[in-house]
Amino acid sequence: MAKIPSFRALLKQVLHLQESPQRTALAFAIGVFIGFCPLYGLHTVLVFICSWALRLNLLALMAGAFLNNPWTVVPILGATYWVGAILLGRSDSPSFDWQDLSFSAIYEQVMPYAVPFFLGGFALSILCSVLAYPLAYYFVAKYRESHPLATTEPLPPPQDIR
Repeated sequence: MAKIPSFRALLKQVLHLQESPQRTALAFAIGVFIGFCPLYGLHTVLVFICSWALRLNLLALMAGAFLNNPWTVVPILGATYWVGAILLGRSDSPSFDWQDLSFSAIYEQVMPYAVPFFLGGFALSILCSVLAYPLAYYFVAKYRESHPLATTEPLPPPQDIR
């Protein structure tokens, strides 16, 4: 029976990929860009496309993209609109009339806030990914420096299950 590797062993393998700390940090930063990108519903698809097209570490991309998760989505959405409104010089706050929930009424209420939302989302994507790269590089490089590759046990080979 095959021994299942622990989470710690998997994390060590991810941090010791045959990639430079720069590429791992780049993958994480691009993931952060995707995570703050206002193209909700496409984040995972964008991660897979970037991983394939740019040959980047899928796990590092996922880690960056999933900074935007159910626990952080409300603050990120609020910050996205707020930054976009500031960049456009708007001071109005979004309001919603819950009396008419028809598609046309919702569309009319949401559309005035779409431009600040998209502008703020892309501005935060750029800012957060630029900040994420040096932080990720620092932590990956420090980890590899303090935990040399020779001390990492390789994952067991996959067992053929029949």
